[in-house]
Amino acid sequence: MSSYTLKKQSPETLKKMATFYKDYIQKKVPQHALFQAKSQGVTITAYKTGTVLFQGNQAETEAARWTSLPTTATPKKTSTASPQTSATLPRDFSHWSVIGSDEVGNGSYFGPLVVCAAYVSREQLAAVKALGVKDSKLLKDSDIQRIASKIQDHIPHQLLIVSPSKYNDIQPIYNATHMKVALHNQAIRLLSEKIAPTKPEGILIDQFTSEKNYRKYLASEAQPVTENLYFQTKGESAHLAVAAASILCRNAFLVSLEQASQELGYTIPSGAGHASDTVAARLLKQGGMPLLRQHAKLHFANTQKALKLAQR
Repeated sequence: MSSYTLKKQSPETLKKMATFYKDYIQKKVPQHALFQAKSQGVTITAYKTGTVLFQGNQAETEAARWTSLPTTATPKKTSTASPQTSATLPRDFSHWSVIGSDEVGNGSYFGPLVVCAAYVSREQLAAVKALGVKDSKLLKDSDIQRIASKIQDHIPHQLLIVSPSKYNDIQPIYNATHMKVALHNQAIRLLSEKIAPTKPEGILIDQFTSEKNYRKYLASEAQPVTENLYFQTKGESAHLAVAAASILCRNAFLVSLEQASQELGYTIPSGAGHASDTVAARLLKQGGMPLLRQHAKLHFANTQKALKLAQR
């Protein structure tokens, strides 16, 4: 099991982390901890001192959401591979014409995995910012839906929505990271074709794994986009294209959950907490595993918890 420690995180960063992991917060926390969350097999413990501990097989990937690992993370011996990150973005990158990509839903038991690539040109930056585009994690769901409705017809973008059923078909073949690499690449490639002959000055991927790892999986794709790629954790703060992609992703995810809730007649929650276990058990009693696999990512630990609840 891997473990990474991020030290001296600011109160603002800790607050953002707490918001980001709100659906995965545990009721019991270690002494002196602000919160502890469990997401996708990784335990995240934030301490009052500003230290944040990531533990699990995907600890490196999860920690990479928040900082550049080589300079601020202290790895504990669990693997011979050293983390890799991309170079610093050019100073004026935020003013470039950029394709940005992001994903939503990989940490939620219910709902699809959504990946979006969005193109924001230099000329659009001021107008996009005026619409309130920023990190979707800092926006209320109502704000996300409002902003998405304004930008989806004005910003060239490519949405890819992998339903839970399709996800369950793919997951035994593609691990979570490989699946996201394939989807990001496909969204970027299809969007590049849409805006041709216009070419972006850069392509920014909201970093979910090291650049080395991304390119390793990318090499197995039939039509890989390999040039002009940049990788940045918290990419939505580096360019509005990623922020726009994040909003469009989140909106599509919310719409999917709402459609499933209306179809079933009760609320399908996001996240992977106890509420998801309870609803999954209800689905099992209603239609067994075939119904559950239509709405949930079965490899999550929630499935086993739900099976036990359904037997009571």
